[in-house]
Amino acid sequence: MLSSPTLRGLLSGTLLTLSVLAHAQHTAQGFVFEDRNQNGKKDRTEPGLAQVPVSNGREVVLTDAKGQYQLPVGLDHILFVIKPTGYKLPVNAQNLPQFFYRHKPNGSPQLKFPGVAPTGPLPKSVDFALTKQDEPDQYQILVFGDPQAYTTEQIAHFDRGVVSELQGKTGNFRFGISLGDLVGDNPALFGDYNTVIRKLDLPWFQVMGNHDMNYDVKADSLSDESFEAMYGPNTYAFTQGKVHFIVLDDILYPDPRDQNGYQGGLRPDQLAFVENDLKHVPKDHLVVLCHHIPLFSEGAGEAFRKADRQRLFNALKDFPHTLSLSAHTHIQQHFFYGKEAGLDRVNPHHEYNVGTTSGDWYSGENNALGVPVSTMRDGTPKGYMFLTFNGNQYSFDYRIAGQPETYKIGLYAPKAIAKGQVGRNDLYANFFQGSKRDSLEYRIGQGAWKPMIRVEEADPGLLGVRYRYDSAEQPLGGTKPSAPILSTHLWKAKLGGNLPAGEHTVEVRAKDAYGRTFTGNTVFKVVEASAVSEK
Repeated sequence: MLSSPTLRGLLSGTLLTLSVLAHAQHTAQGFVFEDRNQNGKKDRTEPGLAQVPVSNGREVVLTDAKGQYQLPVGLDHILFVIKPTGYKLPVNAQNLPQFFYRHKPNGSPQLKFPGVAPTGPLPKSVDFALTKQDEPDQYQILVFGDPQAYTTEQIAHFDRGVVSELQGKTGNFRFGISLGDLVGDNPALFGDYNTVIRKLDLPWFQVMGNHDMNYDVKADSLSDESFEAMYGPNTYAFTQGKVHFIVLDDILYPDPRDQNGYQGGLRPDQLAFVENDLKHVPKDHLVVLCHHIPLFSEGAGEAFRKADRQRLFNALKDFPHTLSLSAHTHIQQHFFYGKEAGLDRVNPHHEYNVGTTSGDWYSGENNALGVPVSTMRDGTPKGYMFLTFNGNQYSFDYRIAGQPETYKIGLYAPKAIAKGQVGRNDLYANFFQGSKRDSLEYRIGQGAWKPMIRVEEADPGLLGVRYRYDSAEQPLGGTKPSAPILSTHLWKAKLGGNLPAGEHTVEVRAKDAYGRTFTGNTVFKVVEASAVSEK
């Protein structure tokens, strides 16, 4: 039992803490309005917009009939509007959406990379401008995984190797989004990254990645100070057509287990935001989660905290149409979460872990553009995704940088086969955007189609690249690629040796789970045994 002086001290300290907290809490208020003259200010004749969600990062409230809202704020909050269908957000000179107000009266703490400057007292009215726009149910967006440039040279690689080929060709897209790791541990490069992205002439949203953080902090809530200064909130939402996007910073730093490194997961305030936000989303909408670290977690390590994933799945269980977009791994793969993963509904939750624009961290020899080839460890070339929505349905199209849009399958086969050598020569097909739900077939010439077998092996083409680096008498140019890993989208078949001598075309077709068919082909030759060199 505590002594009276000790108890009085504790009570006094508790009251003091509550007093400080009460003093720190304020009520923010303002309007969401239709900005008819697009000057960013609410003029007397411009109407407020009713039933529009506004958030402080945890609570979500709807504006009243006059477009007004109220929300509690402390000393470190970002207020933001959740864009409804039929309206567009203002953007700044770099095409970054401006839908938020930072409330940090004292500014960020002193850090290696600067954060938010002191914002001063809370304004009397924090208003958010929206402009009407036609918003069809069918549209496309452009998705980038991990630009992750560590230097200005790599920023230039990102520009020449990816962005330049898309310039002037983005008219059919509504917006773009990068799925984290915009830079490589250097927030000072955010501005250079923005300058390159601006060339695409699209509103561009950002997801925060583990390489976009401030590492010299002791609380996860402060790990985004530089990101916040440039881009605003790292957890937010908006609606486009019949699709509701929720952007999440899913990196816990420092790692809550041992304070070293980071862990995938979400803070309680972020999970509360998701739950509160979804209260205002129609159940027939497609809900798209955009986050950096995949939700997948295997073994005892919990790369993503399972309790957080479970609470997220609980929030999604009444929404039959959901999708996750993640990056981080620098490979390409699909996950389908069902009841065995804790999602209590019929339709599984699909997570597309998207390939990256930096590929295998800008490794490999330079191509004709002077940019590293940078094939990823699962054999997927670097690239980006076209994501198409039609109501609450979606389809995806991963595009290989520097290749025709039809290039979906990487083929590997021997260049020459000795006639009569049966069962010793393999055909491999890497269907870059494929999954275990797809099927592949092959045929030689105009022969019958035969099934290929899905295997989990290293991509043989990438193994060959690594061998060239290892066997070269002098070091090859560029950075040696990372060691290949088992690919989840690789298929295999045996090439027979009883074909007539001469050149043969082998064709492969992939039929995916969405009813689409993709093809690729390559050639090999069969050589008479008498012509085979004995050397």
